[in-house]
Amino acid sequence: MIQVPPAEIPPPVWDLTVGLIEATVQLDQPSGPDTRTVGTGFLIQAPRPDGTPRVVLVTAAHVLERMEDPEARIGWRTALPDGSWRFDPQPLTIRDDAGEPLWTRHPERDVAVMEVAAPDAFARAAIPLGWLADENAFDAWQVGPGDELLSLGFPRGLSANRAGFPILRVGRIASYPLSPVTAFPTFLLDFTVFPGNSGGPVFWTPSARKRPGATEPENAFIAGLLSQEVRVGEDQLDIGVVTHAVFIREAIGLLD
Repeated sequence: MIQVPPAEIPPPVWDLTVGLIEATVQLDQPSGPDTRTVGTGFLIQAPRPDGTPRVVLVTAAHVLERMEDPEARIGWRTALPDGSWRFDPQPLTIRDDAGEPLWTRHPERDVAVMEVAAPDAFARAAIPLGWLADENAFDAWQVGPGDELLSLGFPRGLSANRAGFPILRVGRIASYPLSPVTAFPTFLLDFTVFPGNSGGPVFWTPSARKRPGATEPENAFIAGLLSQEVRVGEDQLDIGVVTHAVFIREAIGLLD
């Protein structure tokens, strides 16, 4: 079972689905006159070792690596007084003056993290680190093939509305075994993946169905991030590859 420090546990009414929707952002950079490279990222609260607050952007490493210019855009959203929202993307510097990456990549997995100066609303929306699954979570909660997981992203750069919120999808775990994560660092999810979904969070909440008779997790959790789609030649197989959340934890640890 994941050990979550008491200060990190949200109130019982807290909904990880809504929380992650608020913490998920679009990343993009022009790649031509009428094209752009698009990916998905999400925000994690990861305090520094001395306890000072820190917001970390998590995405798939290949999303940032394919953005060759030093500046990308991050899709912040602004709540307006009348209850509506405005999509408010802002510049995000991802490379220094020498062209070197400002993000930290996991040494073996398609995971990148970087500290960001998030607007106050997004800093508050960032998901506590304790909600990332650890290496024992899948076994403890009997997560297995056929169980549903949810995912958020921006397929082909599309959002759920003009405010720039991500699109929520659902899929079933399509591979076995899932542990140990050292031997099986990724797993398959049965749903259609498009460019722009990469880097999005994959997670479980009580609204997702589990196999009959399987143990119900005590808390919602982030299972990992979407790394890529599966293709054979030109055929899209409607299967996504998910990298276990433990590698997100390890990448964030490298920041320290």
